[in-house]
Amino acid sequence: MTHKTDMSNGKKQILHRLQIARGHLDKIISMVDGDAYCIDVVHQSIAVQAALKKVDEVILESHLNTCVAASIKSGNSKEAIEEVMSVLQKK
Repeated sequence: MTHKTDMSNGKKQILHRLQIARGHLDKIISMVDGDAYCIDVVHQSIAVQAALKKVDEVILESHLNTCVAASIKSGNSKEAIEEVMSVLQKK
């Protein structure tokens, strides 16, 4: 099931979190380029992963509250649940 989603509720938060992740990623690139201490690079990498995990959570919450709720109301709950489960199983 692929369609455009209205993420207006969480869009500012999603963009903010992505900008944070980008900042951490830019820092990692700079650190690797500058031969920074490996553990410091790993700390930055963990920060990127945490920021992206939060992005996933916000997007998934928005999807559940909009698309999945609409699918359940229209009687397509099985397809909506399978779609969410397939994404969660990839994590």
